[in-house]
Amino acid sequence: MSSIPISNLSNSFKQNLRVLAALHGRSMEDEARSILRNAVQQHVPDSEALVQRIRSRFASLGDVKLPQPPR
Repeated sequence: MSSIPISNLSNSFKQNLRVLAALHGRSMEDEARSILRNAVQQHVPDSEALVQRIRSRFASLGDVKLPQPPR
């Protein structure tokens, strides 16, 4: 697993992070990791939604039937 150093955080930001971490019973590092994980997951489309978007984009072209190659 890799690490990402984050610099230039204000003292008030670090204090707020420390309070959030304490409220959730985590270390500051765990709290920051959780916040980042949640933020990234909100912007990553799930694979099912992606498949549906691709199908809807190409639906007007019609269905393509490809032959199934023998195994």
